[in-house]
Amino acid sequence: MLNKEKKFAEMAILDKARDVAAWLDDKQGERISIIDVSGLSSVTDMILVVSARGVKHAQALASHILDKAAEENMEFLSIEGHKTGEWVLVDLNDVLVHVFLDELREFYNIEGMWTEAPRVEFEA
Repeated sequence: MLNKEKKFAEMAILDKARDVAAWLDDKQGERISIIDVSGLSSVTDMILVVSARGVKHAQALASHILDKAAEENMEFLSIEGHKTGEWVLVDLNDVLVHVFLDELREFYNIEGMWTEAPRVEFEA
């Protein structure tokens, strides 16, 4: 891939991650974090981590992502954990979203697993 095309693709993924973060913010997702793992992971380019106030809130956040992704014709691969709502994983291919209850977020410490990865700024 040419450098210009690669840069354009990277910007598109970054914009996608920021859009998803904004959707989470719209639904009062808490402590939203975007982690750029593009040079470190073969699975995805961006990881979003967000806290939910409870099971119903986690389910609502995940459902909102799916609804907005459908509206935007954004690729959606799978969702895990929606039924229990304690840790919901939404796979948007190049963006993975982890929706956690606070205590599970601290326990699994996704951010700590990726300490070498840069954090992405976004406007809430």
